[in-house]
Amino acid sequence: MRQDVAGIILAGGRSSRMGGGDKSLLPLGRDVVLDHVLRRFTPQVRSLALSANGDPARFSRLALPVIADTVAGFAGPLAGILAGLEWAAANTGCRAIATAAADTPFLPLDLVDLLARAASANPGKIAVARSDGRRHPTFALWPLACRDALRHFLIDEDNRRVSAFIDRIGCVEVEFASTTSAGETLDPFFNINVPDDLVQAEHHLRDIEP
Repeated sequence: MRQDVAGIILAGGRSSRMGGGDKSLLPLGRDVVLDHVLRRFTPQVRSLALSANGDPARFSRLALPVIADTVAGFAGPLAGILAGLEWAAANTGCRAIATAAADTPFLPLDLVDLLARAASANPGKIAVARSDGRRHPTFALWPLACRDALRHFLIDEDNRRVSAFIDRIGCVEVEFASTTSAGETLDPFFNINVPDDLVQAEHHLRDIEP
């Protein structure tokens, strides 16, 4: 566990390709998708909150703070990251937040530790996960000091592109290797976007969590 890092699970997407609703609450194995994310992410951070809009009561059984966007309108993941930064600054003694998407049931167990190590060697930069030649901007370590710049970026510049803000601040990318599951290559940042992804997740889950 990183004592200086708070965790924010980003669950504010519209899930349009899954027919709407909260894809993080869809059944997966004996639980729901979000339970698998929590099981892997919670031990890695000092404090944890959920970034989600709408009625927070749907997450009440989790006993976690549910943070709504502080920017008007549906501004996407950056709005959730900003809300997480502001929540952590006001409620924790942490110096950074680590973010993870709520639809990634196989995220790395060493995600936060490796991102934090990279950030320590590159002060002021955002540490971002990467796998199989692709950057994953919602899996990153964000210094609390960047929150004012992010609010300006979102509101004054009306820019909602996560990668654009990361490039503005500067980043260090951290490579995470794929694993083998059920005889197939599994990207640790595999996420559930469409119904077929949920079927594939069940297939891998039987191999990972028999």
